[in-house]
Amino acid sequence: MGLDRILRHRQIVSANAALKQIQTLRQEFPVSIIVMGDQTTAKDWKAKLETLPDAPRVMLVDERYSSLEARDRYWQMHPPQGLSRLIPKGLRNPPTAIDDIVAMLLIERYLNRLIGNE
Repeated sequence: MGLDRILRHRQIVSANAALKQIQTLRQEFPVSIIVMGDQTTAKDWKAKLETLPDAPRVMLVDERYSSLEARDRYWQMHPPQGLSRLIPKGLRNPPTAIDDIVAMLLIERYLNRLIGNE
């Protein structure tokens, strides 16, 4: 996602493939900052990312409640159809992984903080 908030690429990759995929994407897009959540293994991943050639800055963002927010965003992006519309919102679970949507939200949080909207 660029500073203009236009999504350029969206994908879920395994942890084992992440560094290689980042390098591949950097050949296609001008990546100057990598935004990631600040919980669990954030320090380890930040250290790994900083070993990349011409490493971009790594910015950690508060990721609390991002999974819940991503679930809501999923249903905004993919409204339920048919009988599933009758299931209460809080009981609906996306039929697929939503880590890519979490990543979008973390970038949005970073950009909001950057321009003072949060």
